[in-house]
Amino acid sequence: MLFNSLHFLVFFIIVTSLYFAMSYKWRWMLLLVSSCYFYMAFVPIYILILGFTIIIDYFAGIYIENALGRRRKLFLIFSLIANIGVLAVFKYYNFLNDNFSFLMKGFGLTNPLPYLSILLPIGLSFHTFQAMSYTIEVYRGHQKAERHFGIYSLYVMFYPQLVAGPIERPQNLLHQFREKYDFEYDRVTSGLKLMAWGLFKKVVIADRLAIAVNYVYKQPETHNSLGLIVATVFFTFQIFCDFSGYSDMAIGAARIMGFKLMTNFNKPYQSKSVHEFWGRWHISLSTWFKDYLYITLGGNRVTIPRWYLNLFIVFLVSGLWHGASWTFVIWGALHGFYLVFGLITQNARLKFNRFTRIDRIPFISTVITFLLVAFAWIFFRAKGLDNAFYIATHIFSGIPDLFHRFIHHKSVFEYIGMTKKDILLSFALIIFMETVHYIQSRVNVTSFLAQKPAYWRWLLYYGIVFTILFLGVFENRQFIYFQF
Repeated sequence: MLFNSLHFLVFFIIVTSLYFAMSYKWRWMLLLVSSCYFYMAFVPIYILILGFTIIIDYFAGIYIENALGRRRKLFLIFSLIANIGVLAVFKYYNFLNDNFSFLMKGFGLTNPLPYLSILLPIGLSFHTFQAMSYTIEVYRGHQKAERHFGIYSLYVMFYPQLVAGPIERPQNLLHQFREKYDFEYDRVTSGLKLMAWGLFKKVVIADRLAIAVNYVYKQPETHNSLGLIVATVFFTFQIFCDFSGYSDMAIGAARIMGFKLMTNFNKPYQSKSVHEFWGRWHISLSTWFKDYLYITLGGNRVTIPRWYLNLFIVFLVSGLWHGASWTFVIWGALHGFYLVFGLITQNARLKFNRFTRIDRIPFISTVITFLLVAFAWIFFRAKGLDNAFYIATHIFSGIPDLFHRFIHHKSVFEYIGMTKKDILLSFALIIFMETVHYIQSRVNVTSFLAQKPAYWRWLLYYGIVFTILFLGVFENRQFIYFQF
């Protein structure tokens, strides 16, 4: 069930109305049943996979809490193996099998292992990581084991963030399912506004940009440098608007009922470094890897070479988490390289900045960071290594020819799936969104709007609604991160 569908609108209205109408002691059951229905709207049979891991982790948490010594670690390992095993079978088996076949072929041998014709369950990586955080936190003593099976099941399956996050920690979410939240006008309207903003980013910006991105990236070799540049810039904003739009709708839907989910994005393209970018982008995943992988590897409490290696490993794993393909591994490796290279050259860059005073022009570092991130997105979006390397090596190679054609008053524009008018509209929407982000970083927009007359505020709200209705691309496009 897609957030940008009529099906979800009806579902949301019914579930939210029942939630506030019924006794709070039964609300957990309503939310659990509703979450099961929400997930089964995709592929019903895959609810059994969630059921399997939920049962394993529920009992693992209790056994870990009650056990002593090495037995606690054994129960944790059993839980992690079960979760990672499910992820490995459904997401990575065929990828590993392909690479094994390639290796065997090099030795003149045939791979005896069969391929599995199975679909990847929607959002498998998200709810797997959320479940793993529970048993790890119980093992570390930061969270008591949940004895109520229904409440624990709801923690894993809570429908707003079930298939694409934010990836919550048990300390933040579990206790909220036992709290009573009354209908509060300000909180409900705040959640609705956030959902509307998320829907705007998804259907008005992301799905519009997707038209050109899909057209160019389908056959990149048929497009010149300008087409490749425009499509790559468009994808950079498409993936942000698509994923952050989902997060806004998830957080907003939960907020309406009283639940507080963690912030997942914080204006990432305003970052002045790649390190800062990862503090603003997909925050729930970044902090997950920091808490459970980076620190476990030793973090920065090791020798400098090992510290660099730890960072690189985290981003390699992050790339593989996103998809079972070498393009995602390279995407993660690029970000790992950016961070390590930034640390190695930090002193030299500081001296250069002091000498040239270039750091007094802050937007330069923001532009450089954006370009590095956008280049890495090529590998994230490309449908294979051949396409990715073609785009990466040709995206700037044709600029001299474009410049020559421009000087001689020849057309440098080619068809990229949308008209010039739509392209200009797309850039205008991107500028509008980033302007809103700029304003948000300097003033509290909520407080600012609260000081305005009611008619002014409602004029703005109706403007957003009509913009969604008239400029939205309503093709029920799936959210990009559903595939992870």
